[in-house]
Amino acid sequence: MPRLVECVPNFSEGRDPAVIRQITETIQAVDGVTLLNVDPGQATNRTVVTMAGTPEVVVEAAFRAIARAAQLIDMSKHHGEHPRMGATDVCPIVPISGVTMEEAATFAQQLGARVGKELGIPVYLYEAAQRNPTRKNLSIIRSGEYEGFFKKIKLSEWKPDFGPSEFPARTGATVIGARDFLVAFNINLNTTSTRRANAVAFDVREAGRPKRLGDPLTGKISTDETGQPTNIPGSLKAVKAIGWFIREYGIAQVSMNLTDLTVTPVHVAFDEVCRKAESRGLRVTGAELVGLIPLQAMLDAGRHYLAKQQRSLGVSDADLIHIAVKSMGLDELAPFNPGERIIEYRMAYGLPGRLAAMTLVGFADETASESPAPGGGSVSAYVGALGVSLGTMVANLSAHKRGWDPRWEEFSRVAEHGRAIQKQLLALVDEDTHAFEQVLAALGLPRSTEEEKQARNAAVQAATLNAAEVPLRVARLASESFPIIRAMADQGNPASASDAGVGALCARAAVLGACLNTRTNVAGLKDSARGKQLRDEARALEQSAGQMEQDILRIVESKISS
Repeated sequence: MPRLVECVPNFSEGRDPAVIRQITETIQAVDGVTLLNVDPGQATNRTVVTMAGTPEVVVEAAFRAIARAAQLIDMSKHHGEHPRMGATDVCPIVPISGVTMEEAATFAQQLGARVGKELGIPVYLYEAAQRNPTRKNLSIIRSGEYEGFFKKIKLSEWKPDFGPSEFPARTGATVIGARDFLVAFNINLNTTSTRRANAVAFDVREAGRPKRLGDPLTGKISTDETGQPTNIPGSLKAVKAIGWFIREYGIAQVSMNLTDLTVTPVHVAFDEVCRKAESRGLRVTGAELVGLIPLQAMLDAGRHYLAKQQRSLGVSDADLIHIAVKSMGLDELAPFNPGERIIEYRMAYGLPGRLAAMTLVGFADETASESPAPGGGSVSAYVGALGVSLGTMVANLSAHKRGWDPRWEEFSRVAEHGRAIQKQLLALVDEDTHAFEQVLAALGLPRSTEEEKQARNAAVQAATLNAAEVPLRVARLASESFPIIRAMADQGNPASASDAGVGALCARAAVLGACLNTRTNVAGLKDSARGKQLRDEARALEQSAGQMEQDILRIVESKISS
């Protein structure tokens, strides 16, 4: 899983395209950062920028953008509808994959410390990056806004977390933090009534609706002992919602912000709005995703709706996304393009590598070309992927076999396991070729001086070790597929027993081919102990693969002969 974070800095300039362009060009100049979206607002005089990448490069890009904004934006002349306190008003870091919230908070703190020290901008931390619970909320920090901060910053309780305790008139202050991914999700209703859409929104949003005494619609609002209104909570945690009418579409929507997908995922929010709408005589007709969404959220939704149909979950990511889109009607108002709307796909993460993405003919032609790569290791990985794919296919077919409906979960678990192995083997198709290319690159390093010779030798040995270990990973994964294939040969749909047999043949070919590559590359290792360890494991895997293949073929033979 790639280490990815998103960063969404808000700059206090939405009217001057030249200023906005200079800030975004600063971001794009950082290698490894993908600029996902730039959303300027005239009335707010504010631009929301979305970028993503590994944490280290995103933090660097954010720092440079904050520095550039400080040069270009003069807050003493700024006017806009949106609350603000600085040239870079807020800069959240959002974990996407492979990064915990605690790690994101640490990166936000590092960014804040650097901005305060190197740029002389007062920095306040918020959300997960802020240790003081009274200063976690952005609206509380920003209260008083730019004009009020000249005095506010002097109060002991509002000393900045980083930077000077003087409020610079030109740059103002910046709020930096770490928060969960926020999904803007609008659900379409078969009504034009804002009031009815609002009623559904109040039913589901965490804040709920004001509690009234007597008549629930017109009664006096109930208050607590301090005089504050008391609310009847809604049914969904970590959800903000409101109803509105969209003239462009001619429908009302329940517009939601899902602030923590681990608490309320998109499919849970959708299903709950469907229930509440139906209870009020309304019907949900579809939904609209605003902005981007993490891949995992779409995969979870696809699995949820397949499980409701009692269908196997061990299908491709593309199939899961398709089911999610159709189940929630995400394409009702406009086409839903996963390549544009899923954050990992926008960044080319989660997509197959160059070789794995080829057509069958393209991969065969590439293998047959004069280039030594892709070679036996990549082909072994692909053959292994085909083997476990056949086992997965039998599991999926068995889950849908007439009369076997009560067993769908059993076969679904097998298919999901097979899919996981298949994805790893497909990734190794490209990784094996990359490992070979690293060996060639190391061999091509200069060796004129003794220092260069030592550096080259070390690089060659490291690359050679990797080139021996990668195919061994192929062999291990292909070996893991045998229990899946055996179970499907023995217990799966009898009509597909021969497919399981072919899967076993492919799995054994993958193990033997990968181990041949490992034993070949081990010969170039100077670390004889490590070389023997790899060679011995390869021999053991070869022997075991032969035994498992024969066991499966005996089962298959008994099925097709009876």
